[in-house]
Amino acid sequence: MASVPSLASTVQQRLADALSAALPEAASADPLLRRSDRADFQANGILALAKKLKGNPRELATKVVEAIPANDVLQDVEVSGPGFLNLTITDRAITETLAARAADERLGVPYKDEAGITVIDYAQPNVAKEMHVGHLRSAVIGDAMVKIMEFAGETVIRRHHIGDWGTQFGMLIQYLIEHPHELDHKDADVSGEEAMSNLNRLYKAARALFDSEEEFKARSRDRVVALQSGDERTLALWQRFVDESKIYFYSVFNKLDMEIRDPDVVGESGYNDMLEETCRLLEESGVAVRSEGALCVFFDDVKGPDGNPVPLIVKKSNGGYGYAATDLSAIRDRVQRLNADTLVYVVDARQSLHFKMVFETARRAGWLSDRVHAVQLAFGTVLGKDGKPFKTREGETVRLVDLLDEAIDRATAVVREKAEKVGLSEQEIAENGRYVGIGAVKYADLSTSASRDYKFDLDQMVSLNGDTSVYLQYAYARIQSILRKAGDAKPAAHPELPLAPAERALGLHLDQFGEVLAEVATSYEPHKLAAYLYQLASHLTTFYDQCQVISDQNAPEVVENRLFLVDLTARTLHLGMGLLGIRTPERL
Repeated sequence: MASVPSLASTVQQRLADALSAALPEAASADPLLRRSDRADFQANGILALAKKLKGNPRELATKVVEAIPANDVLQDVEVSGPGFLNLTITDRAITETLAARAADERLGVPYKDEAGITVIDYAQPNVAKEMHVGHLRSAVIGDAMVKIMEFAGETVIRRHHIGDWGTQFGMLIQYLIEHPHELDHKDADVSGEEAMSNLNRLYKAARALFDSEEEFKARSRDRVVALQSGDERTLALWQRFVDESKIYFYSVFNKLDMEIRDPDVVGESGYNDMLEETCRLLEESGVAVRSEGALCVFFDDVKGPDGNPVPLIVKKSNGGYGYAATDLSAIRDRVQRLNADTLVYVVDARQSLHFKMVFETARRAGWLSDRVHAVQLAFGTVLGKDGKPFKTREGETVRLVDLLDEAIDRATAVVREKAEKVGLSEQEIAENGRYVGIGAVKYADLSTSASRDYKFDLDQMVSLNGDTSVYLQYAYARIQSILRKAGDAKPAAHPELPLAPAERALGLHLDQFGEVLAEVATSYEPHKLAAYLYQLASHLTTFYDQCQVISDQNAPEVVENRLFLVDLTARTLHLGMGLLGIRTPERL
């Protein structure tokens, strides 16, 4: 498992060495290398360096070019304009670098052996409540970031901070006590739909009773006290709600093709025993102060419309704990017990102010520091085609499971249209329809910058054209079809062969895979991986149009080299899509 330096990093080093040799006074100046449409790469760093050294940029650039030793990586270095360097890579270097990537199961992507520990908080449904479209982004973005960071070598601890505590449980538990068979099942093998149906029915009945009968309302409030004080019978019934909800949660996550493990589900209740100590530590250190009976943290830059400071309320005046107490206790647990270096919260952008105040409070208390930091991976809203918040025709929030089922149905219809030509069985049509449908939903989310809102348009999502997962999945399946038709010809790199323009473009893009993954893992921007994969599929399409892979008119080594290029493209698509949580069927 050896990492393979990218051509960009190799060229960067050659230029840096030449800069130091030609211009010792330049010290460690950055050549500022980037991809270019005038050559393979362009270096712009000499312009800034010329200003610093008060020299002529073209003359300095010429000196640097003369200091580059003869090598087998750079075919041509041209001084252009006011001191730009246009650099062209040799065909041999491209093919040899790709061959080194192909020889490694990780495609030459480096693995950090001494990476830190990241706790990522994502996919946070609420107990006894149905998951809706608003739960989609946290789950999809979080799952992709877990996969990407783990692949990069980070030790990742998943946390699903489910809403499993609060006053509503007094109402639900009291109703279950008085109607003990409401969560009973017809048989032992409970489906997620049945579990949610039971919870929905019970919740609506309990709410109706709570709103109409003062005596039941009083009994429910007493039940909240019993729950918070640890009454065994009350806790046992509360656990039934949690267990019933998990059956439902896991069925939805399974439909999303996501693995959620029981030990990773640590809800609000998991920090109950820490709440009082958290408040005491904050008050004793002076980070939090009493204000009108409540324990609060104030900030100079957080003010309400009236100009008065808006505090973070850690403990309410009635003795109850706010969300902040739970979130701060979770930070203490993740930093002190789990030894996390980084805390990533995949949470709606509308909660940004809350988390800004929570993180600053934790920093003042010493739980976050220069060594340990927290970041909110804030995401925007899922909108309907009309650009407004996604609702049903009746104005209700869209159920997540309904949305996923419709995506699968639409995708299955698309797969069925091509099925006869490819020879898919009914089982393969159903399986591929699921992979394409769920992939379409995930990709639409992940191909948009997380911070932006996006429109949920299933017609566009399952289109074979444009920036969709279906386009990428078909690109992968098309390569598999070519490899099956190749017969005895096998993929093999031939560095001695010249490359056509489309081959060069595809090869240079393939070489960027590791750099893109490294950036995504540190910047928490999975849309950049999606963009890379779409560009890869686009390069592949151009390659198909301009370079016939299997042809009697091609020499055997040309066929092998082109099979090598498409095979490496397929492996890159498969790995990249897998890191986004999207399947790539072999036949479509």
